[in-house]
Amino acid sequence: MNAETGLDIVGEGDVAIALFKSTCICDVEEITNASAQIREYIQRNKPDKMIFDFSGVRFFSSQVLGLLLEARAHLEPQGGKAVVCALADQLRRVFRITNLDRIFTFFPDQQAALHEPASHS
Repeated sequence: MNAETGLDIVGEGDVAIALFKSTCICDVEEITNASAQIREYIQRNKPDKMIFDFSGVRFFSSQVLGLLLEARAHLEPQGGKAVVCALADQLRRVFRITNLDRIFTFFPDQQAALHEPASHS
């Protein structure tokens, strides 16, 4: 897949870091490509934890929530977890409003997400 996506995925041991490159994630095609990229990475590498790093992201469409839920659904059968880091306050509110703050674990930054075990209630 050579299509440019707004997402970089890097493996760090059995943890994958998915870093969004855009400040605004709202292009349907970009989100669809990122979703396929994440799915393919999970199937190939079977990470124990996937960190979704939102540093620099100021806005995203609701489709990004679907992308995160889909990634979580692919990770859970193999015992993996999806966590979120570096989320701006206004975006964190979106998770609260949709009650997704009960499903995902949040970390202030990538280092905290890397070095703390992911446990959610």
